Amino acid sequence: MGFIVTSLIFVVVGVIASFGAGICCNRGPSANLLHLTLIITATVCCWMMWAIVYLAQLKPLIVPILSEGE
Repeated sequence: MGFIVTSLIFVVVGVIASFGAGICCNRGPSANLLHLTLIITATVCCWMMWAIVYLAQLKPLIVPILSEGE
């Protein structure tokens, strides 16, 4: 899968988790804001980690050097 497709999957999972937390953990406006903030932060952090690993493998900075015997 490409970069855009997987990024959209992260967005969809974040939206579903936000709605799920809003439905399951409805304890008032400040708690809802905290839950939403934590879910958005976790989704963005997971996406950034995935994006860094994906892009590092796509265009590596250090190219392996093979010896003559290999």
